[in-house]
Amino acid sequence: MFKKNKEKSSGTSIAVKTLKYFIPIAWKLHKGYFFVSLLKTIVDAVQPFVSIIVSPLIIAELLGERNIEKLILYTAVIAVGSNLLSLAGSQLGVIIEKYSEKFDNYFSVQMGRRVMEMDFQHTEDKRALDQVEAANTGMSWYSGGVVGICSPFFEMISNILKILGSVTLIAVYAPVLFLITAVVVAVKVFVTNKTNKIEIEAHKGLSKLNRVFGYYGFTLTDFRYGKDIRLYGAGDMMLGKWNSVTHEQISHWAKRANSELPWDHVSNGFGVARDIASYLYLGILVLTGSITIPVFTQMLSAGSAFQSSMSALLWNVQNIVKRTNYAYEYIKLMEYPAAIEKGSRHVKNIDHTIEFRNVSFTYPNTDVKVLDGVSITLHQGEHLSVVGLNGAGKTTFVKLLCRLYDPTDGEILLDGIDIKEYDYSEYMNIFSPVFQDFRLFAFSINENIILDNVNDAQNNVDGIIEQVGLKEKVDSLEKGSGTMLFKSFDENGIEPSGGEQQKIAIARALYKKAPVVILDEPTAALDPVAEYDIYRHFDTLVGGKTAIYISHRLSSCKFCDRIAVFSEGRIKEYGTHEELVEIDGGVYSEMFRAQARYYN
Repeated sequence: MFKKNKEKSSGTSIAVKTLKYFIPIAWKLHKGYFFVSLLKTIVDAVQPFVSIIVSPLIIAELLGERNIEKLILYTAVIAVGSNLLSLAGSQLGVIIEKYSEKFDNYFSVQMGRRVMEMDFQHTEDKRALDQVEAANTGMSWYSGGVVGICSPFFEMISNILKILGSVTLIAVYAPVLFLITAVVVAVKVFVTNKTNKIEIEAHKGLSKLNRVFGYYGFTLTDFRYGKDIRLYGAGDMMLGKWNSVTHEQISHWAKRANSELPWDHVSNGFGVARDIASYLYLGILVLTGSITIPVFTQMLSAGSAFQSSMSALLWNVQNIVKRTNYAYEYIKLMEYPAAIEKGSRHVKNIDHTIEFRNVSFTYPNTDVKVLDGVSITLHQGEHLSVVGLNGAGKTTFVKLLCRLYDPTDGEILLDGIDIKEYDYSEYMNIFSPVFQDFRLFAFSINENIILDNVNDAQNNVDGIIEQVGLKEKVDSLEKGSGTMLFKSFDENGIEPSGGEQQKIAIARALYKKAPVVILDEPTAALDPVAEYDIYRHFDTLVGGKTAIYISHRLSSCKFCDRIAVFSEGRIKEYGTHEELVEIDGGVYSEMFRAQARYYN
């Protein structure tokens, strides 16, 4: 059995909150969906009664006068009426499916926007990633989205109409059928409640499994990993991991199925008992002359319709609770708490001074201090080189500066004010970083450089392309800067070299025209001389902007105003190249001597 997790809110209260969240949005987006669904509800409710009412007339005619004209009429009413209603229901269902696609697209976009806007810290937090997966599967596979959580309401209306019709017929001829049906319905409600709880508990454990399953699945089919998989013979290992997580999923579903199986047996057993009792009771009524054979068949149909409608009605209620609990994962994602504080103070258009004041940082859910008491001041127009061995805290320093994380202790000041007080978007706009793991998209060269600034003039892009040394390459392409990168969506797309990708990333940073630019080891894959050439060229392009260069090599140090040497999370040395290289036994001087042969 799946263990029941304690929830602060009951399933019913979650259902109410979920419906209050989604229905107003759905009504605002597409009112037509509700009118079409109501019309389909009426059609679905009427359809079974065509047969229930007319079939006994046919049987009575066959046992009585056998009037051909009446038999043809009754048969035509059933055939034409049922088929017309069925066709109308199908067509309305198609329209509802179209609305479903529209709703799904809307909420998928909203979810994507939310994920992109979540604090960066969440992208490295397992709990947040699991919540994203739970929201994704909860809104698609399990709840069916807006239509999935609204459709049980319309089904409830349809079932209520069916129940009223069935009750009217049964009350006249066979009232004991109510008691027989009530017992079976009560059992099915109890069973459905049990299986719903099992399903909901099972879903809670699926987020991580689905995320891992998706990772291995996409990795195995992603051509970007093709070289490594082939050259290192990783195919068997990848397939092994795929098989392992697949077996985990199978075990998960098997556990759920095994938990539900006994309850299914109980439900089916009572269903059989109901059929036996119904036939026995109605048969006695026929033998005693209380009802005729045509009424016997009508009561069987009405009793079946009554039971199925009652069961469906109560199942609708439980289904609403179940589906809304799945969809609630989407609301939890949309309301996921921020990882960092965000203020409202505007960033002034002045020469900025940045200060780290005794800043320490420990990554969430760890005990290791990555930065420990870092203090440094950077004035507008200064060029700072941050160097140190791998793991010294250089990249973390930049992440804190860009507010991807907040310090654990100490504070970071912009123009003398804690950066937490500034409007987050305005603060982010003052930085143009190029990270070591920068990403280019399967868009055009132009779009990769412009990104959000889509309305800017093309000649600005052309100027940046020339500045970073890409003009000759771009001019050689048939579509110029409109050429797509990679072949993901365009067979004529280009596969830029590592150096060309770096130039595009640098062009993106320069195009933003932010007052502070950062290079966080984007050239780590290049040899030291090539790296030095890129840094030197970039330093010329940066001009009077504030610039921060991060590296475990010393390519950028010669032309920077100051050098901060990180070691074990602290700034161990700070000064110019000439000052630091003279420190006997210093970290910088040792690094310089070890790397000097690359630059001679």
